[in-house]
Amino acid sequence: MSELTLFLIRFAYLAILWIFVLSALSVIRTDMFGARMPAGSAPRAERRAPKAPRASKAPPKRRGSPTHVAVVEGANTGERADLDDAPILIGRGPDAAIRLDDDYVSTRHARIAASGDQWFVEDLGSTNGTYVGSARITQPTTLSLGTQVRIGKTILELRK
Repeated sequence: MSELTLFLIRFAYLAILWIFVLSALSVIRTDMFGARMPAGSAPRAERRAPKAPRASKAPPKRRGSPTHVAVVEGANTGERADLDDAPILIGRGPDAAIRLDDDYVSTRHARIAASGDQWFVEDLGSTNGTYVGSARITQPTTLSLGTQVRIGKTILELRK
């Protein structure tokens, strides 16, 4: 092989190695700090139009139905989100209603939503999974008052 060919092979190998290193650093940065947002855009929760006031003849809520989701164990103990704002996104991202400071939580980890009078929790394809009780869920799962949902090292509950 000529000296020029050998130099070009070495240079290409070095360039590919640097591309790999930089892409790995980019993935790590995104995982730790979340995805970058353009300067002019606000998180989705801030862009939403204000809610229209409820009609005075709104159907009354059933007695004993949950009103909020509360963090009962973990780094964010005491944080809560009202179920009136459903669906509720849980994760580390800026658009999450309940932001969890936990290394085992994905940016968009899980969602709590209603269907009729029932509440469901759904895993959004997270790496470490979402657990109801001690079982890992793979599809939307019904929640009732007091049922514990574990996301990473954090435990959440539906409460009145």
